[in-house]
Amino acid sequence: MADFRCSFASVEDGEPIVGTAPTDTDLLLVECPGPWGRDAVTDNRLPAEVREHLASLDLKVFLLRRYDGASGTGTHVFRARATAEGYDVTATVLERPEDLLDLDLDHMATYDTDLWLVCTNGKRDRCCAEIGRPIAGLLSQEWPDGTWETTHLGGHRFSGTLLALPSGLTLGRLDTANALASCEAVERGEVPLDVCRGRAGRPGAEQAHELHVLGGGDPDDEVVAVPGPTRRQSCGDDKVKGTTRYEVRPR
Repeated sequence: MADFRCSFASVEDGEPIVGTAPTDTDLLLVECPGPWGRDAVTDNRLPAEVREHLASLDLKVFLLRRYDGASGTGTHVFRARATAEGYDVTATVLERPEDLLDLDLDHMATYDTDLWLVCTNGKRDRCCAEIGRPIAGLLSQEWPDGTWETTHLGGHRFSGTLLALPSGLTLGRLDTANALASCEAVERGEVPLDVCRGRAGRPGAEQAHELHVLGGGDPDDEVVAVPGPTRRQSCGDDKVKGTTRYEVRPR
């Protein structure tokens, strides 16, 4: 089924996006222009020793690139660690990628500007590239320094998908008609509930509970994970997997 698109199928199935944000609590974001393979951390144009180093780290690594392919001066590196409100973000710019080998990740400078990370790894899933790249192009006009294309965020069937830092809000089912307004809402400190998958760095049930309360639900309600339909979840392979949904149970 070469014409299969997981994001279209997810919409047709009415699959909820609530509670599907990444749960990783410690993120490393490394600038890496050029093409990325399916396993982007090991298949890219970084020097071999840098690829091996990144693959060995005990945190989640994402690669970044600019929409226009420009690499600029140096290699941008960000680290994001989950907090009760979102993420603490620190950053540095290295003279060359090899400097990552000796970088002290615990002593980078605080970074307090919004980052918009749009998943565009087409080798992992076609929907991410086809839907994500136009979104990255649009946002880069508004936030040229803060907008980056990124490798796989998870949940490509919810493309276009985006991770906003430092809030951790993860948006899904974006397109060029709603992406700018949604990010502007996040910038104002709001949560665009119609496109919000959840706040990254938390378990799915906690994400779903927060969105339930923000939508006017009772804070005392319990939100639990329940099995969803089994379905093909990706354009990148033919595997059929179970899905998870979140059910509100009043107390």
